[in-house]
Amino acid sequence: MKTIAISGSPRENVGKRDAKELRYEGKVPAVLYGGKEQVHFAVVIADLRDAIYTPEANFVEIAINGNKIKAIIKELQFHPLTDVLLHVDFLQLFDDKEILMEIPVKLTGTSPGVKMGGKLVQKLRKLRVKAFPKDMPQAVEVSIAKLEVGNLFRVRDLEKGKYTVTNTGEDTIVSVGMSRALKQAEQEANKK
Repeated sequence: MKTIAISGSPRENVGKRDAKELRYEGKVPAVLYGGKEQVHFAVVIADLRDAIYTPEANFVEIAINGNKIKAIIKELQFHPLTDVLLHVDFLQLFDDKEILMEIPVKLTGTSPGVKMGGKLVQKLRKLRVKAFPKDMPQAVEVSIAKLEVGNLFRVRDLEKGKYTVTNTGEDTIVSVGMSRALKQAEQEANKK
C-alpha cells in the first residue's frame, strides 16, 4: 500500500472561529482519532490533494511536531455548494489492529463475452476490506478472462486472501450482458 506524507501543525484553539481562520489561510482543520487521545491539527489543502483526489486507496503519514503517525483518511467534509474541503478525520493505524477501508476493484484479463460483442458492466468499483495494515491490498483484482455473455462475478467468487471483504457475498462486482448489436444479430439469426 502506498503511503503519502503530509505535515500538520497543532491547533491551540478548537472552534468555529479558529476553523474559519484556518480555511482563510488555505488550511483545513483535522482530527486524528484512534490513539490514546485525539489530536487536533491543521493541514495545508494542497498537501492533501494526492491523498484525496485519487481512485487509489492510500495510507497517510502525518508529521506533527516531529512525530510521524501512520493513518488513513476516515471521513471528509465538503461544503455543499462550493465543494471546498472543510474538515478531515484521520484514523491512526496500529500493526495489531484490523482496519476497514474502501479498496478499488481492478479488472484484469480480457473477457471472451466482450470480444463476441457483449457489454461489460462493472457494478462495484470499490469493496469494503478488513485487514491488518500490512495485509491491506492496493486493489482487489478480479479476473474477467472467463466471463462469457450472461456470466457474472460476485463477491463470493473472490479468492480468499489475508484480508476479508465485508460486502455481501451475493453482490455482483462485474457482469457481461448482451449489447444491442448482439441482441439484434441474434434476433435476425432466429428469423432465418
